[in-house]
Amino acid sequence: MSTHATATFEVKSWDEKPYDEMDGGPKLTRASITKSFTGDIEGEGTLEYLMIYREDGSASEDGSANFVGLERIVGRVGDRSGSFVLQHSGTFEGGVARAILSVVSGSGTGDLRGLRGEGSFAAAHAESYPITLDYDFE
Repeated sequence: MSTHATATFEVKSWDEKPYDEMDGGPKLTRASITKSFTGDIEGEGTLEYLMIYREDGSASEDGSANFVGLERIVGRVGDRSGSFVLQHSGTFEGGVARAILSVVSGSGTGDLRGLRGEGSFAAAHAESYPITLDYDFE
């Protein structure tokens, strides 16, 4: 049976740069992000996103994007400490980022060895964002 964890995260830094742009085509960017977590998940996250900003069919971009990423979280889940990696897959549309998260198999260390699970978040512009993770151990 899995455990349902709820937490919030704050973005501490966001450094985004284009790595491929072309006239009339979508822009590709890479973002390096650091985050802090409080709640059932406590600790620090280091995240790398690759993003594609889609165009709205006109000459200007509408800001909609798809993104994928990997995030190492070092800290605690429930009463266990260690680190693990989350795989992110999501979209940014209408000012809201939505992501599906999955624990990368074999990424847990310390007391988090064997961690597995899935979660999500939906984040608009705010100071902190809710996140959920349903998890168990192998």
